Amino acid sequence: MSMAEEQNLDLVEIAPHADPPVCKIMDYGKFQYEKSKKERDARKKQHQTQLKEIRFRPRTDTHDFEFKAKHAREFLSDGHKVRAYVQFRGRDIIYKEQGMALLSRLAEALKEVSKLDQEPRMEGRRMTAIFTPIKQK
Repeated sequence: MSMAEEQNLDLVEIAPHADPPVCKIMDYGKFQYEKSKKERDARKKQHQTQLKEIRFRPRTDTHDFEFKAKHAREFLSDGHKVRAYVQFRGRDIIYKEQGMALLSRLAEALKEVSKLDQEPRMEGRRMTAIFTPIKQK
């Protein structure tokens, strides 16, 4: 402790459970700053998955379907989840079987890059399905 006081530094206990306990003479404020800086950098480099949405209508044409399926494939390859939903407006609600067929066709098109996390189900005037990416090795 007297050595630390002579150098105007702090005596910091590094390993309290060791026998004898390990201590180090250092500037504790600088140590805490460096530690928080490392944690910030680690958080910055962390990949956060997002939930991307793709919207269809019950009578979506084949070209539009392929275009949106390609976008879904890109999102999944980037590691994001994809929520695909069929929006029913007005009298479109009577075409629920077309919406179900559309989402099952999408699941078939994306089966090599994703797995179906949530089966298609109705939520108000929307039929929703969620796809998660398959981990690449």
